[in-house]
Amino acid sequence: MTHAISKHAGRIRRHARVRATISGTTTRPRVCVFKSNSYTYAQVIDDTTRKTLFSVHDHELKAASDAPEGSGAKVAKAFAIGKALGEKLKDAKISAVVFDRGGFAYHGRVRAVVEGLRSAGISV
Repeated sequence: MTHAISKHAGRIRRHARVRATISGTTTRPRVCVFKSNSYTYAQVIDDTTRKTLFSVHDHELKAASDAPEGSGAKVAKAFAIGKALGEKLKDAKISAVVFDRGGFAYHGRVRAVVEGLRSAGISV
């Protein structure tokens, strides 16, 4: 008999696979994204020192009007998160990051965070 894996357990397994191959350094930290049903979170992590350098979530941001055409409210907020995180990275003189999608599909809000980072001039 086969047992179905829950959505959460499947995401945790996918995230473990992703994390087995990528790691953030001091010069190129890891940007980790988490999305709940309501909110989106992103944080910059230096895995060598095990420190979170910055974090941004859409509780503290207003919806950005410069989001890509045809995007919904959550996607627009995710784009604003990426852009705000990119500005914080530029202030810290970090120009390149490693992206950790957190086991989520590279689509929608996750992709919008990356597009926001790239629009801020960060190499992903």
